[in-house]
Amino acid sequence: MTNSSSAPIIGFALGSGASRGWSHVGVIKALLRAGVEPDVVCGTSVGAMVGGAYIAGNLEKLENWVLGSTRSDVLRFFDLKFSQAGFVSVERMNRFLHDYVAAADLRIEDLSKKYAAVSAELQTGREYWFRTGELANAIRASMAMPGLFPAVYHDQRWLVDGGLVNPVPVSACRALGADIVIGVNLNADIIRKRTKKAPAVKEQKDEGVLSNLKQQARQYSDSLFPPDRKKNEAPGMFSAVSSSINIFQDRITRSRLAGDPADVLLSPRLGDIGILEFSRAGEAMKEGEDCVSNAMSEIRRVVGLSD
Repeated sequence: MTNSSSAPIIGFALGSGASRGWSHVGVIKALLRAGVEPDVVCGTSVGAMVGGAYIAGNLEKLENWVLGSTRSDVLRFFDLKFSQAGFVSVERMNRFLHDYVAAADLRIEDLSKKYAAVSAELQTGREYWFRTGELANAIRASMAMPGLFPAVYHDQRWLVDGGLVNPVPVSACRALGADIVIGVNLNADIIRKRTKKAPAVKEQKDEGVLSNLKQQARQYSDSLFPPDRKKNEAPGMFSAVSSSINIFQDRITRSRLAGDPADVLLSPRLGDIGILEFSRAGEAMKEGEDCVSNAMSEIRRVVGLSD
């Protein structure tokens, strides 16, 4: 929808959810096909990345990368020289963002649409909205999941994943002038039993001085690509942490949406997909498209589109 003096200003609030966020690609493409074009895009964590790629004109490039990626491609982001800052290599992450999402010199204020990326201040727990500055840096800060990504130092503060404070940034869309907000909640059904088996991964023998660090990284990644577990088997430490993240994401999302409801809330059913199961991006995108299709009557009514 092209905005005019009489047309409502439409905002997309793209939520957090790690690899479940590839559903945003399907949502955006389906909405655009239906003639629903945003004037404002706000994102949290992976929502900031997909939304930023869309406005920067790189959505197709990002989609092609993730559809062609494997678990091994994802694990290349892990730095085996792990420090206390996090497992993911900042250098590799920056290279990925600059190649597939936003060029290093692209700034938010130069984008064709209003945009904000939501992060959380580590010291105070307050929200921090990136509305100016380098787009790739804003996205990295919004995605800085504690323990996985290093915190980002910006504007004299340490910033981490915005999903800790505002998983579906409806309020940011309103603040940037949106009259109608279409929100995408990726956390609607994450607190439930997984119903699909994770793909089997062939174990390889590690040798040399890096063996222990590789094992730690593999344990962490296995908790993010959860393997099948016997019914009465106790979860490992990383698995317990991953499940705990799902719990508080669910609770925070419910609380924030109760206070900041979207005009249309899309909730793709993605509970089967683990945090870093990028290999299932196609499923997530298809679910995003289906979710839009199922809600199309409501979307048309709210936005004011004719049938």
